[in-house]
Amino acid sequence: MTDYFPTVVQVIPKENYTVLVFFDDGKITLYDAADLIKKGIFTKLQDISIFMDTCTVMNGTLAWDIDGRRNASECLDIDPFMLYEQPAVNGNIA
Repeated sequence: MTDYFPTVVQVIPKENYTVLVFFDDGKITLYDAADLIKKGIFTKLQDISIFMDTCTVMNGTLAWDIDGRRNASECLDIDPFMLYEQPAVNGNIA
């Protein structure tokens, strides 16, 4: 067993509240945030402009930089292990 820690290197948000998530080992997953945006602090992302414009990589994972200050402790981020467990899209790119 390896001690791989998944690190997100790129994200591409889509207008249907999904995000293509690219990992450092070449794996690509598709994260569906439709349920997430209905809960707690994540309801801010229901505005598609905010969802698309603030989607980024912070803390080595998919995140939304809502306040635009690139403050890693104030972004909305998703556990990279959960993202990595999503089914792969088009296999690996590496």
